[in-house]
Amino acid sequence: MTTTKATTKATTRTRMRAGIVGGLFLMALTAICAQAVRLHVFKGAWLSERAAGQYERSTVIQGKRGTIFDRNGSPLAVSIESVSIAAHPAVFPDRQAASVRLAKALGQRQRDVYAKLNPKRSFVWLKRQAIPSQAEAVRKLDMKGIDFITEHSRYYPSKTLAAQLLGFSGIDGHGLEGLEFYFDADLKGREKEITVLKDAHNDRFEGVGELPPTEGNNVVLTIDRTIQHIAQKALEASVSEFKGRSGMAIVMAPATGEVLALAQYPFFNPNRFRTYGRELWRNRVVTDPFEPGSTMKIFSVAAAIDKNICSPSTIFYCENGEYRIGRNVIHDTKSHGWLSLQQIVKYSSNIGAVKMAEKLGAQQLYEYLQSFGFGRRSGIACPGETAGSLSSFKNWSAIDTGAISFGQGISVSAIQLAAAASAIANDGMLMKPMLVKAVTDRKGRPVKSYDPQPVRRVVSAQTARTVRRILKTVITEGGTGVNAALEGYSVCGKTGTAQKIDDSGTYAKGRYLSSFLGFAPADHPELTILVIVDEPGNQNYGGIVAAPAFRKIALETLSYLNIPPGPDADRLRVSRGNRAKG
Repeated sequence: MTTTKATTKATTRTRMRAGIVGGLFLMALTAICAQAVRLHVFKGAWLSERAAGQYERSTVIQGKRGTIFDRNGSPLAVSIESVSIAAHPAVFPDRQAASVRLAKALGQRQRDVYAKLNPKRSFVWLKRQAIPSQAEAVRKLDMKGIDFITEHSRYYPSKTLAAQLLGFSGIDGHGLEGLEFYFDADLKGREKEITVLKDAHNDRFEGVGELPPTEGNNVVLTIDRTIQHIAQKALEASVSEFKGRSGMAIVMAPATGEVLALAQYPFFNPNRFRTYGRELWRNRVVTDPFEPGSTMKIFSVAAAIDKNICSPSTIFYCENGEYRIGRNVIHDTKSHGWLSLQQIVKYSSNIGAVKMAEKLGAQQLYEYLQSFGFGRRSGIACPGETAGSLSSFKNWSAIDTGAISFGQGISVSAIQLAAAASAIANDGMLMKPMLVKAVTDRKGRPVKSYDPQPVRRVVSAQTARTVRRILKTVITEGGTGVNAALEGYSVCGKTGTAQKIDDSGTYAKGRYLSSFLGFAPADHPELTILVIVDEPGNQNYGGIVAAPAFRKIALETLSYLNIPPGPDADRLRVSRGNRAKG
């Protein structure tokens, strides 16, 4: 009996223990199930993201930037592959030791590298677009947490050639200056986010997430790299010889408005743009206004002839070198008495130009200058174009009308001046300045095409030819432009010597802008050429400073284009024009 009771008690205790253990197991299982439901149902997305973060790395890659070509297909700006070095800081067990080794390989300061390896960041760039020796040095370290990513860097194979026109792009593949900036939407490669998968040792899974981004389009310019080189060489020689501050030169095809060369000096190398001052980056041919001086007589004379106010033989008394208008006195560099309109241009008489403008009238002079494109942007495909300054004739005084007729009291850009002169060369038809022929895809197929664009007829063809005949005399003996004469070729043009304005708004003593603007061949011009030298140090006159550079550019360009000297040159216009459009 006693034994039976003991057995019963033992069985009861065993059952109680089993029940407790079972209950505990049941509670644990319930908790596990509840946690599983919570994690998978309510926290599933969050956990998946955390898990993916352990083996996925997302990186935005910029597609290859398009190429900028000259008119003949020579590359002026290209993109080349380069390696950028990145790091995943959380992978490094010893940031201090890692930063020492990496700094030595990269040639950087250790404290800078250490700061980059912030463990709170999952991805950092150590060196964008590293040079090959840096990339190889880091590879040899064989460190976990280092990534080598292929990018593209911009390279300008001709270095300083047309640098201010081309501009440059930044390390992220976006255009920052010049045509690189203006056509950035066309040139830039499309961005693509790629996901790189890595194993537990932080090594990539080969071939995962390596889809290439889309390449950008190409831009084909009207610029001819050979003519550009000719213009830059002649401009540099002129600025250096006459100790000028800077210079600009433009070569245009007047029949189409195509810009064949657009140069300025001093040069800069866009491959190393950060080592140059910002003032050298600017395309001053387009952005900077200036008073043109006597080159403006081309357009005031054209207005007077077109309105039948004057003819080349109309004579004016030039007051022997001094002419008073109210409190102001107009001077000529030499004393002249009676001069015909043709002689006024040949000898560049300011007094003669003033008297002609008085006969023409302020309103008509203003309307013609506005029609030539002064006081408004030309629409050339460049950033930052200035409109210059041409105030309304209603605000002009008598001295203003006279001064504007010979290039004071008005400001223009170099591209405006060249385009307006091209209208005279093109029998009175103003063409929009043209820098880009086409935008093409990576296979060279046209995406956009640009054709020559007439703007308006400014003067009659007869007036334009008459003005060109007058401008021929500037190059003859006694004229201000004899240094522009070419052996075997007919040339016409006009000199300019403009006194500059200082910060106080008054004309600065000893500071001049010397220029020459002309055409070749004279009777059927194929080239409009403008040369400007800013603040020459030992001479001031455009006929001495700028005309020789015009001669060099014209002679070498005519030779390059296979335009023979002599009267036969004028009969080749059609064939040359067709080739220039190609």
